[in-house]
Amino acid sequence: MNSPAKKSARPDGEHEVKGLAFRDEGEGEQEATPPPSPDREPRRITWQKLTFLPAVLVVVLLITWLWFRNADLDSISENALSGGQVWKALRQHISLTVISTFFVLIIAIPLGILLTRKMFRKATPFALILANMGQATPAIGLLALLVIWLGIGEKTALIGIIIYAILPVLSNTIAGLKANDPTLLEAARGIGMSPVGVLTKVELPLAVPLILAGVRTALVLNVGTATLATFGGGGGLGVLITTGITNQRMPVLMLGSILTIALALLVDWLASLAELLLRPRGLEVRS
Repeated sequence: MNSPAKKSARPDGEHEVKGLAFRDEGEGEQEATPPPSPDREPRRITWQKLTFLPAVLVVVLLITWLWFRNADLDSISENALSGGQVWKALRQHISLTVISTFFVLIIAIPLGILLTRKMFRKATPFALILANMGQATPAIGLLALLVIWLGIGEKTALIGIIIYAILPVLSNTIAGLKANDPTLLEAARGIGMSPVGVLTKVELPLAVPLILAGVRTALVLNVGTATLATFGGGGGLGVLITTGITNQRMPVLMLGSILTIALALLVDWLASLAELLLRPRGLEVRS
């Protein structure tokens, strides 16, 4: 017979059945430690990424504005910068960049998708050769040929900018779609997805990083090439630059150049943010 001392020696919640010790479920057990919380997803955009470049641009533009307020401008420089000419040139430059980029996207991305389909793959080398010729041709020479053919105007300048910027988006779209893992595409088809579904839900999301990199390059190219639009009658900040060069007025030249550089850096910054935000989460590499 078990003594009371032995019975009391059993831990709480444990009892004996036919000589075997059992513990009641949940009694006398320590509280289970909660599972470790998953790592917090890192932010795609840090505050340094959001603030550093805009702060630098604000400082540069503020210094430029203060310098122009105290600068002694002659009549030629004042005529080139007065009457809202600077804002007009800046608006024209932004308009040329936005419109040309829009047409580059609606031409190059669908064409890149089409050239990766089985029926049109043989035409890919010829399309890339043509796109390479468009960018290999000096921009000023290409614009001069278009002026001879189409005449002077904003339309001519836009066509020249579009031809010059198609290559990075087209080549990156083709490269991004070709780099997809064939086993993933076969798996998507194996579960019954249609060709359109495979393209929109598998191929394009996987190719997004390369496509966005091409779009970013095209944007910066368009800002730089738009300065040449003045030779085709398209306006833009190139008007200030050419006025400063032809009339040997350094303040006008500096203002046009600083605004062009600032706009290019701003566009590149915005494109880098879009590249981070639109990149699929599953493609991010975690350290």
